Amino acid sequence: MHSLERDIVVIGAGPSGLTAAWELKKAGLSVAVLEARDRVGGRTWTSNIDGAMLEIGGQWVSPDQTALIGLLDELGLETYERYRTGDSVYIAPDGTRTRYTGEMFPVEAHTAAEMSRLIEELDGLAAEIGAEEPWAHPKARELDTVSFHHWLRQLSDDEEACNNIGLFIAGGMLTKPAHAFSALQAVLMAASAGSFSNLVDEDFILDKRVIGGMQQVSERLAGRLGEDVILNSPVRTLQWHPADAGDGSSSVVAISDSATVHARYAIMAVPPNLYSRVSFEPPLPRRQHQMHQHQSLGLVIKVHAVYETPFWRADGLSGTGFSASSLVQEVYDNTNYDDSRGTLVGFISDEKADYAFSLSSDERRREILQSLAGFLGDEALNPVVYYESDWGSEEWTRGAYASSYDLGGLHRYGADQREPVGPIYWSSSDLAAEGYQHVDGAVRMGQRTAARIVAAASGDDTDMNTAGVMAAAGVNR
Repeated sequence: MHSLERDIVVIGAGPSGLTAAWELKKAGLSVAVLEARDRVGGRTWTSNIDGAMLEIGGQWVSPDQTALIGLLDELGLETYERYRTGDSVYIAPDGTRTRYTGEMFPVEAHTAAEMSRLIEELDGLAAEIGAEEPWAHPKARELDTVSFHHWLRQLSDDEEACNNIGLFIAGGMLTKPAHAFSALQAVLMAASAGSFSNLVDEDFILDKRVIGGMQQVSERLAGRLGEDVILNSPVRTLQWHPADAGDGSSSVVAISDSATVHARYAIMAVPPNLYSRVSFEPPLPRRQHQMHQHQSLGLVIKVHAVYETPFWRADGLSGTGFSASSLVQEVYDNTNYDDSRGTLVGFISDEKADYAFSLSSDERRREILQSLAGFLGDEALNPVVYYESDWGSEEWTRGAYASSYDLGGLHRYGADQREPVGPIYWSSSDLAAEGYQHVDGAVRMGQRTAARIVAAASGDDTDMNTAGVMAAAGVNR
């Protein structure tokens, strides 16, 4: 059992925790990072499955993700564009399969007009409300007490349009049914990406990938931190004392399976649904306990299917497909850089994932591949490598992609989610404004949290967004 003295202990070695640790170390503070898993990376994980490199977790980079892009440059990591040449495929509610090009699905004129109108409405709200403090807007309670499902239907009587627009937020991002979260939560998701139009445009939101895999971000940061990163070390207890206790200085003691770290500050760099895995002594304030009970992760199966060749390209298809009514709701060409084989990635979310997990593994594989074949043809039935990423069963994640609030929770508790409790700070993509739910958001939160601690440690507890504090932590916006 190690006993360590540090300025800051970071709990969680994903992109957010490791970014925070590296920024703090560059600022001259000592750190220890405790990670429950036997690897770094959190919800990013690049692994070799049956001879194929697969991005089991988060993987894409979009043009607006400047914090992540800056970090990739700093770490010497290169990107490449997702393959997107050729026709996309849309499967309508009646099962009709249509090839198309462009952003708009090939739907009837009225449905297309309704989709455009709903997109315009969401773009307007995203611009008006923003991602930083959506709970503070005058419309916050109104939008937070109606489900996204019912809000869409208040605006449109076109069921196909509502389902298609719902797909981009519900299945595509929050991985929860549209009736399970609020319209305000949907607006936050759109605002965090710059606009709802950006979420609709897969060529924007799924623009590039990292050569060699996204997990390298965490691996290279961990390499710079060296022995300050301790794996296989789940934190069981966090003892904390606020600044007004005793001699006026705050302190924490993090007790894990392999190390005890005495520090001035702690960063909880894990998703909110895992906060309860740690026993806090003394307990967190009542409002924290209540808030955490209103935050949860969704459910998604990320399916990887590798083929001897990217056969769909010979047929003039991009590998992209959408259907709100199919088992696989989205599919993309996910072929690795300079790989002669072809890889498809498909997503099965929320209630459809519930159904898929009710099947045996053989039945589930058969139905999923049949769904992929519905988009791209019968050659999709016979991959040489097949793998299902199931983050809901991961002991130290328990869902995907990130947490969101239940109905009414965002406007009640959002203002508190990033506020420290004594010497305890919170940092993860789940709490980000820009880049919410993405690796970019994790990086931004790591940078912001580090900046705030640098300010607190120097006796200047000004807001973490001020230019001087950000510069003190070496933050690249």
